[in-house]
Amino acid sequence: MPKMKTHSGATKRFKKLKSNKIKGAKAGRRHLMTGKSAQKKRSMRRRFYVGTCDIRHVKSLL
Repeated sequence: MPKMKTHSGATKRFKKLKSNKIKGAKAGRRHLMTGKSAQKKRSMRRRFYVGTCDIRHVKSLL
């Protein structure tokens, strides 16, 4: 069976770390930022790590 291709959308959004965690950016930062509170905008700046329930699925895409 041939190798599975990487999902190009996933490669742009996620990075695999040495600790086998997967890093990504939080959703909701593209537009409509004026309606969001300053606290919400600050929290969206931080990176997030893919949860344990989704990690197998994201790894298969990468």
